[in-house]
Amino acid sequence: MKHPVDAHVGKRIRHRRWMVGMTQQQLADRVGIKFQQIQKYETGMNRVSASRLWDISDALGVQISFFFEGLAESDLPDGARGDMMADKEALELVRSYYAIPEAQRRRLFDLARVLSDAA
Repeated sequence: MKHPVDAHVGKRIRHRRWMVGMTQQQLADRVGIKFQQIQKYETGMNRVSASRLWDISDALGVQISFFFEGLAESDLPDGARGDMMADKEALELVRSYYAIPEAQRRRLFDLARVLSDAA
């Protein structure tokens, strides 16, 4: 199953390729892959690695950010909307939480639940 981000990036690759008047074969030759791989990228069936996206952006004359323009968080499934554990404060909170003895941790959990329901 395609991930919405992969499909969006693929559409942006196709869009830019068309805008510069380049065929899939020409883009593939510049990037050093087969045109079938470009087809799979453009449909979102295959994910584009970071290094390959770098090569494609260079071949198409755009910044990498071009491929993500127009992508809103509302377009993403709930699980893909930002990694909470990438937030330094959240990670520190989780570490601190598990450092608390279990009985006290349970009471803190109950308090947090009550406070979040009240918000």
